[in-house]
Amino acid sequence: MDFTFYTLDVFTDHRFSGNPLAVVQDTDALSTEQMQAIAAEFNLPETIFVSKAEKPGHTARVRIFTPAREIPFAGHPTIGVAVLLAELTAPNINGEQDALIVLEQEIGTVRVGVQLAADKPAYAEFKAPKLPKDAGPLPHVDRLAAALRLIPSEIGFENHRPTCFAAGNAFAMVPVANLDAIAKAEVQPAPWADAFEEQGLVGVYLYTRQCEHNTSAFHTRMFAPGMGVPEDAATGSAAVCLAGVIEKFDMPRDGTHRRRVEQGYEMGRPSHIDLTLVVTGGKLEAVRIGGSAVRLAKGTLSTD
Repeated sequence: MDFTFYTLDVFTDHRFSGNPLAVVQDTDALSTEQMQAIAAEFNLPETIFVSKAEKPGHTARVRIFTPAREIPFAGHPTIGVAVLLAELTAPNINGEQDALIVLEQEIGTVRVGVQLAADKPAYAEFKAPKLPKDAGPLPHVDRLAAALRLIPSEIGFENHRPTCFAAGNAFAMVPVANLDAIAKAEVQPAPWADAFEEQGLVGVYLYTRQCEHNTSAFHTRMFAPGMGVPEDAATGSAAVCLAGVIEKFDMPRDGTHRRRVEQGYEMGRPSHIDLTLVVTGGKLEAVRIGGSAVRLAKGTLSTD
């Protein structure tokens, strides 16, 4: 059987940066094993498979795979596939193609607003299907530092301390003192296994307030070797968890708070995620993730 696929760069407004994504169309006939094999073949951080929606009024059912396993939700596939489906299906009205794309994911239904215009890169935003929740303690900072090739004093800043948050996917959230420290972080296999592999985590998300650009609020990196992703250029689901970190340590006032998150710079693939927090009554009420995406390639995949 032959399948049409597209590749996109996500959380960027120009090609060859951001986080690469493969989208495979009309995959109702594919088995889970075939999807996993295809994702491993693409060897991108994630591949998303599109099939017919199960409910009337929804756009599509999608499944998301890393090279190593299926995951229930991820940010950059959600943004990328929504932009692609809008480009392929939304009517053009006076040069604009705004659309609401409704995706059935393993985590639940995710609604994505897409803005398309001839003179601007495509932009999409969705409300996180789950709010971030504290997911338990992490090992002592000495073990975390050894796993990341850092020294203990380079972990933590202000009142921020390592935590674990989950919003469909669980991440170790590790604050790092500055840009120099976060740039030298590396996965150290044996200490990594000791610190993280029994935690049930998707990955480890490092963040610091020092940024490359003054429009950014956080500079981040994400490592997920157990998922087949040595490092990720932009991690929307971890940015959802970052909202939990902001609520816990920064205690924002009631209102809507927008934060730009930069990632991928150490990989040569700069990425920018727009993170929006809505706080009501001192508690996080909603989290939104937004970003641009650009189409790169189209091809045919054969499973025969």
